[in-house]
Amino acid sequence: MCWETTAVIEWTHEDVFQWLEQLELSECSRKDLQSQRLDGRCLLAINDADFRLSPVDQLGLADRKRLYLAVKSLQRDNLSAMVQLGLAPCENKFHPVAVHAVSYGGAMKTDSEYCESERVSPPVSEDGRVTRLKPEMGKAFLSFCYVVFVTWITAFVMVIVHDRVPDMKKYPPLPDIFLDNVPHIPWAFDMCEVTGTFLFTIWLIVLLFHKHRFILMRRFFALSGTVFLLRCVTMLITSLSVPGAHLQCEPRNYTIQGMSIQGVRTCGDYMFSGHTVALTMLNFFITEYTPRHLYFLHTLTWIMNMFGIFFILAAHEHYSIDVFVAFYISSRLFLYYHTLSNNQALMQRDSTRTRIWFPLFSYFESEVDGIVPNEFETPREILLNIVAFCKRKLNVYKVYEAIRRRGEEVQSSQPLLQNSTSSMATCAEAKKTK
Repeated sequence: MCWETTAVIEWTHEDVFQWLEQLELSECSRKDLQSQRLDGRCLLAINDADFRLSPVDQLGLADRKRLYLAVKSLQRDNLSAMVQLGLAPCENKFHPVAVHAVSYGGAMKTDSEYCESERVSPPVSEDGRVTRLKPEMGKAFLSFCYVVFVTWITAFVMVIVHDRVPDMKKYPPLPDIFLDNVPHIPWAFDMCEVTGTFLFTIWLIVLLFHKHRFILMRRFFALSGTVFLLRCVTMLITSLSVPGAHLQCEPRNYTIQGMSIQGVRTCGDYMFSGHTVALTMLNFFITEYTPRHLYFLHTLTWIMNMFGIFFILAAHEHYSIDVFVAFYISSRLFLYYHTLSNNQALMQRDSTRTRIWFPLFSYFESEVDGIVPNEFETPREILLNIVAFCKRKLNVYKVYEAIRRRGEEVQSSQPLLQNSTSSMATCAEAKKTK
């Protein structure tokens, strides 16, 4: 059997010896290593600490360097085999059990011995996309509950800030470069919400056909909820004057999801623009989770995003700073979140800090390490998946019913058994008496 055509994890010590021969090691070094009877699994399990142990530490400098580089290259090319052995790098679900303490400036830090020199992510495809992803519907539902909770808080805060809005007669609109030079367009804000509705429809279609729709939903709800929660804080702590004299800001009752299309307007929620947040999030999610070659769709969503922002300003519903801050926060948070989720190996040494400052991210993305591939399902595949899901649930229900019936039969048979036992005992006593 040739070692070049055999998986490293299946190498015998003879295959390893043949592999060592092509490294141009000295004869003495090869004999020392051959005496250890290393196989392929041992090569994949070698770590930096092993190079400080005998007989490797007795090798010449050149031989040690050649061996070190060859082992590291072999491990990098066989990440999937390392995961199978439980040896992929640390501080995630792939780390080995063995750990040791490393001191940094007097502070002790627990770390895996397989992570001393480098950090690499679990195996992904050549383009950096993960090959298997769990839907984790429970996390998607939890993120949905989170955004519903934030929506309720937003509605409550909007009622408060509306009643606290400064008197329009006493506090005129603040100076604004855009608002001072662009006339008020009465129908512009309605067009902004029509644009947002169109973008939301596109996003629903993407979710319907995307293979990893539950991951997309989880990220959308988590990011949207976080941005709107921050918006609650900013618009509550500082009340800006009304940006346009056309706005009617008398106190009134509201519905939670009211928009101007439905005849509901609010005042005081200026820093920062919630409509800009919604438009920007929808635009970024659509462009991120659709194929790159759909240039027309991506250009269209960006145009709609920019026009939606223009309509907000043209309607004099927000100051320019409200729109700018909303776009910046939404886009930066989206990019930071996806940068971390696509490259979690970059922040593994700061996992404790990440859990403190980004608890939602640490929980929701714990099972994802890589770029989510843009894979889509046909309507037929969606129907087949729904049918398979229903069958699985039906089988679980049937098993539960069978167990329940079996338990009832056992319970019903116990009195009969007791009666039979007592009858036998009575007969035995009668025979003894006779």
